[in-house]
Amino acid sequence: MRNIVIGVGNVLFKDEGVGIYASKFLQQNYKFDDSLEIIDGGTLGFKLMTYFQEYDNVIILDTISTEDEAGSIYRLPSDVLLGMGQYRKTAHEVEIVEMLEICSVLDKHAIVTILGIIPEDIEAVEIGLTSTLEEKFDGYISQALQEIESIGVTIEKVDNKDLKTIAQELIGSYNGEHLTRIPNEEDTTWN
Repeated sequence: MRNIVIGVGNVLFKDEGVGIYASKFLQQNYKFDDSLEIIDGGTLGFKLMTYFQEYDNVIILDTISTEDEAGSIYRLPSDVLLGMGQYRKTAHEVEIVEMLEICSVLDKHAIVTILGIIPEDIEAVEIGLTSTLEEKFDGYISQALQEIESIGVTIEKVDNKDLKTIAQELIGSYNGEHLTRIPNEEDTTWN
């Protein structure tokens, strides 16, 4: 079995980056058996279709646009997602649903599950999650781990990095707090 977790979103728009943060959090804090791959899918949209065809199970970590309280977590198998017209509010949400529609007519396609969390703010241009999603983040990670275990993947906790540290290592900033140097920046002295 080939399994993949894809973090989807855009870290430049507040809660829109939660899927990316979650995928990085899983990569840095847990070790999984060789049947699982975890990637940052960003806003690749239709380029993600390859994963829908080449893997047995695809778990997408993303925000979901539906009327409910910010921070509410939804587990949406692809057949449920296809019936949710109101889900399609951001560009990548539209693309994911359209890819699922295309794949549903193909002979072989993955079992796709969306783990969606309702955002509070996906419009502010700021790196970092709202306090509402920060409070729900551990629960979101717990749901992701349960989903990964449910497809037969073994999990081992290997580190205990927090969300802020992971985000700062990824982009150098989190909710207005910046590292003193850019991640992976070489020390150079100018003469």
